[in-house]
Amino acid sequence: MTDNIGHECGLGMIRLRKPLEWYQEHYGTSLWGLNRMYLLMEKMHNRGQDGAGLAVVKSSVAPGNPYIHRVRNVEQNPWIRLNLEIQEELSRLVGDHKALVHDAHFLELKYPWLGEIMMAHLRYGTHGGSSIEYVHPFIRHSNWRAKTLAMAGNFNLTNVDELFDRLLMMGQHPPYLADTVTIMERVGHFLETAMDEMIRSIQPEGTPTRETYREAEAQLDIHALIRRAAVRWDGGYVMGGLIGTGDGFVTRDPQGIRPAYYYIHEDYIVVASERPAIATAFHLEIAAIQELLPGHTLWMKRNGEVDIKPFTDTIPTQTSCSFERIYFSRGNDPDIYRERKALGRQIVPKILQAIDHDLVNTVFSYIPNTSETAFLGMTEGLERYLDEQKRAYLQQMKTSPGEAEINHILGLRLRVEKVVIKDVKLRTFITDDANRDDLVAHVYDITHGILHTGQDSIVCIDDSIVRGTTLKKSILRMLGRLKPVKIVIVSSAPQIRYPDCYGIDMSKLSEFVAFQAAIALLKSRKQESLLESLYLTCLQLEADGELHTRNVVKDIYASFSVSEISDKIAELLTPEGLGCKVSVVYPDLEDLKLSIPHHTGDWYFSGNYPTPGGNRVVNRAFMNFMEGKLRRSY
Repeated sequence: MTDNIGHECGLGMIRLRKPLEWYQEHYGTSLWGLNRMYLLMEKMHNRGQDGAGLAVVKSSVAPGNPYIHRVRNVEQNPWIRLNLEIQEELSRLVGDHKALVHDAHFLELKYPWLGEIMMAHLRYGTHGGSSIEYVHPFIRHSNWRAKTLAMAGNFNLTNVDELFDRLLMMGQHPPYLADTVTIMERVGHFLETAMDEMIRSIQPEGTPTRETYREAEAQLDIHALIRRAAVRWDGGYVMGGLIGTGDGFVTRDPQGIRPAYYYIHEDYIVVASERPAIATAFHLEIAAIQELLPGHTLWMKRNGEVDIKPFTDTIPTQTSCSFERIYFSRGNDPDIYRERKALGRQIVPKILQAIDHDLVNTVFSYIPNTSETAFLGMTEGLERYLDEQKRAYLQQMKTSPGEAEINHILGLRLRVEKVVIKDVKLRTFITDDANRDDLVAHVYDITHGILHTGQDSIVCIDDSIVRGTTLKKSILRMLGRLKPVKIVIVSSAPQIRYPDCYGIDMSKLSEFVAFQAAIALLKSRKQESLLESLYLTCLQLEADGELHTRNVVKDIYASFSVSEISDKIAELLTPEGLGCKVSVVYPDLEDLKLSIPHHTGDWYFSGNYPTPGGNRVVNRAFMNFMEGKLRRSY
């Protein structure tokens, strides 16, 4: 993707089910779990570059010693830096006594990062700042182990303000208006409530004893806790939590918007945001790894048992985020790989139409790097078309072809080249916008000498087009230097028309090139009055408390076809003086559904939000646009 957008975070949790000495004996190191965690999160480094954190619970420590530890980092390559820090701590601990690295009992007592259960997080900052205070996991401390809570998640909620207000109504004073803190305080409130209720039921009178608390800890029901805490959560989420007793949990939103996978082994339990990361880190077959079902909580008990149950009575239709499949998740998941190739194949008929079926004078390429798989699917589809043309040509021949004709037929091949190259990310201290834009425009480069000047067209596929800024300021200008007859930019994803509020940092309507195109079309047809009418509708819905009931922005696109908006996008993105025609080709929503049939979350394309909060967000985004406010809508 050429446009830089913040998106999904990465979550990992590992629960060891055997004593630490067992891992020393059977795996050669008592640090086996910590090593697996490093590899697990490193295989998901695509999910977070802004910060990394790790929390570990040690359930066997004596009173007076810390039982929960956390480390966070916001430097460049934060997960690697974090692990260097904890490795250096181990080196300082053992000093010259290298044999202590193999002493599980010593490390369990002295090394903070060797515990039975651990949770790690990689952050993309879609909300809040980028300082260390915003990096997960967050910890809610208490002198009671069962009331101590660490939480991290891959999520965005649409109603954080509402949840924050409810905390205030409970009498709390949270230190930050941040989504993770808000969620943690809500879960923490019900955790405290549950413990206090159990203590009162065990010992109705008198001062509770240590034994009373231990009995209450044993009776703590994580499923009941999440059922109470999650009642008002609206959004897409996978949330993980560690409790000071050694219990851990991961819970997934009822629509299944955010991804979560797990594997249960007799030695360990692992949960992560991506399936291939588990497969690689633990040397597993991909088919053995399970998806955590929507609306369910996976509870890792402190005794090593696992319990998975729904936390809501009604599980809606699953609408998993299709953008995960198109772009965010790593493409080495076999299903995602096939789906991305299918996206490229599905768009072939529109590509052929855009180049007037002229394969001889067209060079096909892709915009690196994440669109490469869709490019493979596109070329497969084009090759099939070319084979059909060859077959039809042969069938129409009334005599056997001569050598010249045979060579001609065999010579009909796709012209596939690596036209666009992505260089190392440029970094600059220059703050002047014009000079910065000039430098950023050179993140990409082109391969010269592969086109017949004034004769060939270029087709470049990208996985999606959000703002189109890099296309206009960089890629199209560079491709224009090759002097093609035509440039066709292909998006493997449909037009992004609406904000996302469930994890991706796409909340301002004015930044979407599809929205800009729709507004330009309205103005060209003297229909701007529709915007004012819809704005008044939003104001009335908000006054009536009904802003969540429908997506009014759909009406802006209602009278335009996909091709009309695509043509206007091409016009908006064409740099002045380019010297050749530009076309932009998008698939239809039906093409998306055929390519990715089991992940139907397409609200950024269709405007069909799976929760009421989505409608509220898109309407607020439109109101912000009409009021000239460049701010997030949730």
